[in-house]
Amino acid sequence: MHHDSRELSAVLASSLARRSGAAAGVRRGQISGLSFLRMTIDPAVAVILYCVTLFSFGYWVGGRDLLLCLLVFSLMFPGATRAAISRRGLLKEILAGWTVVAGILVLFGWATTYIVEFPPEVLIAWSIAVPATLFVVHWTLPYVAPRVVQKENFRTAVVVGANELGHRLARQFHANTLLGVRFAGYFDDRGADRLSPLVHADLRGPMLELPQYVKEHNIGAIFIALPMSSQPRIAQLLEALYDTTASVYFVPDIFIYDLIQARIDDIDGLPVVAVCESPFYGVSGLVKRLEDLIAGSLILALAAPLMLAVAIGVKLSSPGPVLFKQRRYGLDGKEIVVYKFRSMRVQEDGPNVVQATRNDPRVTRFGAFIRRTSLDELPQFINVLQGRMSIVGPRPHAVSHNEQYRKLIRGYMIRHKVKPGMTGLAQVHGYRGETDNVDKMKGRVELDLEYLRHWSLRLDLAVILKTFVVVITGRNAY
Repeated sequence: MHHDSRELSAVLASSLARRSGAAAGVRRGQISGLSFLRMTIDPAVAVILYCVTLFSFGYWVGGRDLLLCLLVFSLMFPGATRAAISRRGLLKEILAGWTVVAGILVLFGWATTYIVEFPPEVLIAWSIAVPATLFVVHWTLPYVAPRVVQKENFRTAVVVGANELGHRLARQFHANTLLGVRFAGYFDDRGADRLSPLVHADLRGPMLELPQYVKEHNIGAIFIALPMSSQPRIAQLLEALYDTTASVYFVPDIFIYDLIQARIDDIDGLPVVAVCESPFYGVSGLVKRLEDLIAGSLILALAAPLMLAVAIGVKLSSPGPVLFKQRRYGLDGKEIVVYKFRSMRVQEDGPNVVQATRNDPRVTRFGAFIRRTSLDELPQFINVLQGRMSIVGPRPHAVSHNEQYRKLIRGYMIRHKVKPGMTGLAQVHGYRGETDNVDKMKGRVELDLEYLRHWSLRLDLAVILKTFVVVITGRNAY
């Protein structure tokens, strides 16, 4: 069979679309026991513990309890894979995740007044038991699960290409037994003298011997980690593997680079690889917009009296308008107008905007207070409802600062693949306020890009909750 570039692209598309779930045994229409266990273990533990706690205090499960269990399961599904992590790191991850879930439940219960319907002793005991149990479960799961789950849920795999990418893939198989993959070795046409000593023991031979090895050793999966420049060899290998039943996955070398939301799409049947894309695509975009509309409307309604008081304070503190309008870069780098309560005696929006510094003489006394408490940002909820901004996202910079730093920091403009936010991952990790050197701005941009890579509704809620803590402490705000 002739393998042209389009056929190879189709193979690439098929494999990339499943690259996160392939090793874990996730396929369309089929989920392995280990994958199902990984996805359900966190919500199942929380729900079971709630029922156990109810019974231990002499209560029976009622309709309200079933609704709570359903809500908890929805918030925690799917569970996270936590492998190759220290005990301290594991505990920190579990506590952070459970704090977000518990915080959402408390806010929901308070807003609907349903929280008074639940026994307080049950809620307190349950809130302590869940993170403690999850820690024990996740620490022991990698050792226990492979012995409990049936052997047919594991697949034996080989990696074609004993290079850096192939070695990283093999390390993942070794480090996380919950992936359900037994690593059998590498196949590479290079001799042992040209390979890293780390792969010598696992080298099984040249690529020519792979088809026979697959048949003799019942190999279930083959991961091709060769560079794209090896297309003729890959095509030849695929031709030979057609006589086997092994699943074949292509792990292209583009994934050794720092990509943003890489995924597969197609244009009228022609597969394309999205190397850099917004995380708010399709349903995710709808979820993000609903989050902004619901939370933004609620907070704006609650904050209306406070905003009126701040507006009066701004008007009385110094001459000038109450609101300060500044041009910023929004989605896709397009200019937008952002609102703030005026905190300075000047209104700079020209080609050279100087960031506020500690004891800045331009800042009024009342302005210093609202900047420290972030009350000056409240009008941006109007921007959120307008669709110009989100509650969580990379903070918008003045246009002049964008033009300055886009030339100095690699990947700076990628942060504009999403709407700017009122708060963000960078702000809750210490990059709030002045960025007086390039290194600080690099740190902020790195966290902004980290947000784009790992966005989830849970992450947004965690950032919002942590923002309250940062605002109360008043760190780096002046």
